[in-house]
Amino acid sequence: MLWIAALNNVKENAVNTHAPEHHTDVLIVGAGPTGLALAIDLARRGVPALVVERSDSLFPGSRGKGLQPRTLEVLDDLGVHDAIRAAGASYPVGVIWEDGVRTGEHRMFDAVEPDEGAPYAEPWMVPQWRTQEILAARLAELGGEIAFGRELAGIEQDPEGVTATFVSGPRVRARYAVAADGGRSTVRRALGIGMTGEAIDPNPMLVADVRIDGLDRDHMHVFPQAGGYLVIWPLAATEEFQLVAQFPEGTEPDLSLDGIRKVVGARTHLAPGDVKEVRWASDFRPRAAMADRFRDRRIFLAGDSAHVHSPAGGQGLNTSVQDAYNLGWKLAAVLRDGARASLLDSYEEERLPVAAEMLGLSTRIHRGEARRGGATGQLGIGYRDSALAVETRDGLAEGALRAGDRAPDGVRGGLRLFDEFRGMHWTLLTVGAGSGLTDLPDLSGLPGLAAVRTVRIPAYEAYGDGLFLIRPDGYVGWAGTSAAGLTSYAAGIGA
Repeated sequence: MLWIAALNNVKENAVNTHAPEHHTDVLIVGAGPTGLALAIDLARRGVPALVVERSDSLFPGSRGKGLQPRTLEVLDDLGVHDAIRAAGASYPVGVIWEDGVRTGEHRMFDAVEPDEGAPYAEPWMVPQWRTQEILAARLAELGGEIAFGRELAGIEQDPEGVTATFVSGPRVRARYAVAADGGRSTVRRALGIGMTGEAIDPNPMLVADVRIDGLDRDHMHVFPQAGGYLVIWPLAATEEFQLVAQFPEGTEPDLSLDGIRKVVGARTHLAPGDVKEVRWASDFRPRAAMADRFRDRRIFLAGDSAHVHSPAGGQGLNTSVQDAYNLGWKLAAVLRDGARASLLDSYEEERLPVAAEMLGLSTRIHRGEARRGGATGQLGIGYRDSALAVETRDGLAEGALRAGDRAPDGVRGGLRLFDEFRGMHWTLLTVGAGSGLTDLPDLSGLPGLAAVRTVRIPAYEAYGDGLFLIRPDGYVGWAGTSAAGLTSYAAGIGA
């Protein structure tokens, strides 16, 4: 497959560590899903960026395996949807075991009604390591750079840019930097940005990728126990399972092959020897925490460096990728398209409230106070309170689409909307045949709006008749019944 071949070239694209100093527009610290998604978005927009990663390779585990519907839409736009679909599967029905007997079933997510405006109705399960391989391969196709084995030693900024030093290798000078280096972010700590949060469960957890015999691969296998549950998931397109085990407070999980065999032998009907191999293992204490702010002048926090979730809600990786998707087009608008630098203020304005909302949802799910379903798909996330959301229509119904909302998909007039939105441009969408929708201004070339595609469709109830300017990340920026005020809004992106 093309993406596998491209992945083999990732290290060949790494920066020459013998150079005296590397210059780029954006330095991205961390080659996880957040950093890779951001690097892809910048690369396709022609913005030079460098990803630095302290490890010698990509993350090897399955930890963040659930891709939510909104994230699937983002990955579609970034050009990796086909590879992601081929690498994963729907979440299987769970089988509940007691004393070697199947006693019931468990469904991970509540069913969501199909919706023409949302092409992906359910989460898709892909091991995190596979998602990162696919993203890295896409970045390589676009000519992007990853420098492995680059541990950050220090980072400083001045009015013109950012300078990063490393334990080994050349300094990097960039106009902006993004911390995508995880919950223990070196960059966040260097900036002195606090992380406010709480432990949400005193019971330690173990997660491991294992080869195991004796279980079918068509189901999730649940082994409830008073002292801590055990769940074993088949990982699609691999021979492996993900094992998640809870332990009593004060226990230190044993991550070795023998330790995991003992857990399986004690809590299931399987023999310890049925665990054949442990490919990767880690332990953690579930917590919820969020950075006090997401920006310090020319440095931005994204992903786990900005917010840490319980894995119970399947929100961490997804919120992180969407941080990158929000920030990427804005950096490109400023660095390449002449937008005002203050446009970047909207990153924290928009993403910090979303992170707080998703943290609360993850915590409630962990504590059994909410279920996984419509809200966890993140299709309802929007930015109505953002300075970039301007709604000029009056008398809208309570459930009507408004500026700041995610723009729905759908097919009208022979056009599929997501096909029209896909790419790096803004989209000026006219819906219906109102008299005020005929004389449209030419917005292309305005600072910050290098390209604007005009699309006309007949009436569509998901939108209501009107004129909608869709942002590059698929949210409605401006909405009206005529073009009055539209040019002023668009000019404000660059002014």
